[in-house]
Amino acid sequence: MKKFIYYLLPMLLIACKSETKETDNSVQNLKEYSINQFMDNESVYGGSFSTDKSKLLITSNRTGVYNMFTVSTKTSEFIPESKSDSSSVFSISYFPNDDRILFKMDDNGNELNHIYMKDSSGITDLTPFKGSNSSFYGWAKNKESFFFESNKRDERFFDVYEMNISTFEPTLLFENLEGYNFNGISNDKQYLALSKTVNSNDSDLFIYNLNDKSYTKINDILSSNSAADFSLDSKDLYYTTDVDSEFAYLMKYDIETKTKEKVMEKSWDITSSYFSYNGKYQITSINEDAKTKVFINDTETGNDIELPTFDNGSVIGVGFSRDETKIRFYVGGSNSPYNLYIYDIASKEVEKLTDVLNKEIDPTHMVNSEVIRFKSFDGVEIPAIYYKPHQANKNNKVPALVMVHGGPGGQSGQYYHPLVQYLVNHGYAILAVNNRGSSGYGKTFFQMDDLNHGDKDLKDCIEGKNWLVEQEIIDAESIGIMGGSYGGFMTMAALTFTPEEFDVGVNLFGVTNWLRTIKSIPPYWEAFREALYKEMGDPHTADSVRLRKISPLFHAENITKPLIVLQGTMDPRVLKIESDEIVAAAKKNDVPVEYVLFEDEGHGFVKKENQITAYGNILKFLDTYLKKSEIPVKQ
Repeated sequence: MKKFIYYLLPMLLIACKSETKETDNSVQNLKEYSINQFMDNESVYGGSFSTDKSKLLITSNRTGVYNMFTVSTKTSEFIPESKSDSSSVFSISYFPNDDRILFKMDDNGNELNHIYMKDSSGITDLTPFKGSNSSFYGWAKNKESFFFESNKRDERFFDVYEMNISTFEPTLLFENLEGYNFNGISNDKQYLALSKTVNSNDSDLFIYNLNDKSYTKINDILSSNSAADFSLDSKDLYYTTDVDSEFAYLMKYDIETKTKEKVMEKSWDITSSYFSYNGKYQITSINEDAKTKVFINDTETGNDIELPTFDNGSVIGVGFSRDETKIRFYVGGSNSPYNLYIYDIASKEVEKLTDVLNKEIDPTHMVNSEVIRFKSFDGVEIPAIYYKPHQANKNNKVPALVMVHGGPGGQSGQYYHPLVQYLVNHGYAILAVNNRGSSGYGKTFFQMDDLNHGDKDLKDCIEGKNWLVEQEIIDAESIGIMGGSYGGFMTMAALTFTPEEFDVGVNLFGVTNWLRTIKSIPPYWEAFREALYKEMGDPHTADSVRLRKISPLFHAENITKPLIVLQGTMDPRVLKIESDEIVAAAKKNDVPVEYVLFEDEGHGFVKKENQITAYGNILKFLDTYLKKSEIPVKQ
């Protein structure tokens, strides 16, 4: 799987209140909802069981900013555990034996996270290392410590530490001098699973012995390898690999005998596999045609647990209580935000703890996506996720947008996207193209865009537009392109390299100058630098010629179509200057250009107030310049 840096943050499940506008179409009493109504939806995720299982620790944006809450497993009552009105607060876990809380927080999206503890005396920063980024990696089996990684010693690399929860003094377990990635630790605290990135697809996998400081390489040939979990007895390492296969499958490595055994293989990528606390269950996820499918295997019987089924919804985000009697999971889909449930394994009782869709929104007015495929210019089959407005028919043709995901190497999935549903509800068809180079469709497809960005992958998007043109419900004269991060680059590439193909562009924090962006990647991405160079090119070599050639900023004189750019000032991945410069350059062409800037956001917009502004401005822009429902005004 690509581990890179420009991924568009998930478009969050959000929404607030306003009037509705009724329209005529086949769905009974269909309404067009305001951005405030959509933003009154709630985004909830996580779910750590308390020791007595009476409550779950979760994260929610119901206050407009992400904060921690506890939710009763009996009454569904929410109790706030944090009240931030600026930086987002993300819950991590209850402590193993009490109700103390771990959480993480950065500074308004700068991605320098610290790990905090909340107890009866208040809040303590457990990783108060200035300018550093720390990440939680799980509790020790003896419940006396937790593991985390931090780049406090060297901003380029993440070392592995153990934090004693009596003294809160960290102990260095592994000094990372060569750019390894920490993948996990065995229950007996003898072994670390480490990976080392080779290129955008491939990584080597190692077991590091903490006793004798030795490394054992697991893979024999160049391949994509990722640790999944150690067995409960610490004798085996489970990992995924794509050796001799297009897709990742699950293997088991015996640490003592150094023998390997294939455990599970599907016709799609196995993306994760892990054990419940006492090892009774193994939870495995598959990326099946841009949708997650979860299997829970009873390791004692060898049989899979049958989870409840839900109409138009799939199960994701599975977590167990420590005694392995209850499961929490989320259910949702492309037409429904995700709700939190708990499930009692013995009684098979299931309880819904949240109802995140705004009561003013009729769920039947949301649009379910469908997977389509089309042939690109060279015959390569391209998958895409298609959203068709309810009000669209051959007598009421609608404008459309080609949407491009982040990456390089991301994937548009069959999940709930509030911006997508908001635009589709207002009569815009959306085709989320998984162009060549997207993950999830095999490693050959995944590598097709290497050193070819803004060319064949852009042509795939153009062929997606051509597919839309052929649909009888689409207004062929009103098709735009939209994307965030790498997708924002693709948007700008379309407007500069193929200026007559699309009618408008929506660029959310997109790369426009690859020379600057690659040179200015944060120091803690050092482990991925060489792999990034192999995929995109090294800006310090002759590759700089190609990088300049594919950078939209240097071809901005070709922009002839209306453009809106949205950017967060705190973004450490795509710097604000990227958007500043492309906006200034495009305005010289005497074309409509709008710029929406957020001083308190990073790489993606997570505050409801800002999402309301961002998404509302996008719709207004599209209504003006794509649907042409208003008289355009020069900016």
